[in-house]
Amino acid sequence: MKIGDRERERIGKIIGILKEMYPDAHIALTFKTPFQLLVSVILSAQCTDERVNQVTAVLFSKYPDAQSMARAPIEDLEQLVRPTGFFRNKAKNIKEASRMIVERYGGKVPDTMEGLLSLPGVARKTANIVLYQAYGKVEGIAVDTHVKRLARRLGMTREKNPVKIERDLMDVVPREDWGPITYMLIEHGRRVCKARKPACDICRLRELCPSAGEFLK
Repeated sequence: MKIGDRERERIGKIIGILKEMYPDAHIALTFKTPFQLLVSVILSAQCTDERVNQVTAVLFSKYPDAQSMARAPIEDLEQLVRPTGFFRNKAKNIKEASRMIVERYGGKVPDTMEGLLSLPGVARKTANIVLYQAYGKVEGIAVDTHVKRLARRLGMTREKNPVKIERDLMDVVPREDWGPITYMLIEHGRRVCKARKPACDICRLRELCPSAGEFLK
């Protein structure tokens, strides 16, 4: 998507307002180690962060690291992660990823995009979150359902594919904001720009948002 100077200025103003509104925006998942973060993000697919935190409180008390998770009976993992949905696939990916982390990476979660993408259940969204939150590395922008929705509504992209959305966002968002922009958009999506009924009437971005008129009719 080609962005002109006027559009870049508009998007820059949006980012500035988001930074004012959500200066403390941060990840809502609870974790102690890069491994626990990785597992939490895998479980968060199609599930709320609140539910994931409830599940991982029990899961990590039994299997706190890659070594113990790799040895865990698959049936036990399935039962523990069942409340997050798609539990069989998630349990299988977590167990296999744990095995690979132990055997291929010496028990340490990879700190590169390439290494993370080699793990089952890990796509760019998960890899970007782990790199940024666990290792302070920024190689891209994590695109979850909130980010996807808001990026399109705010005219930052016209794409529907997360990889293409990420590419467009990386073009219009300053690199120093690549990490936090995900959490600012998530906060705005949860509080104001909700999926079914966005509160455009109280939104500070209304004058800069190409979609506001559609919802204010």
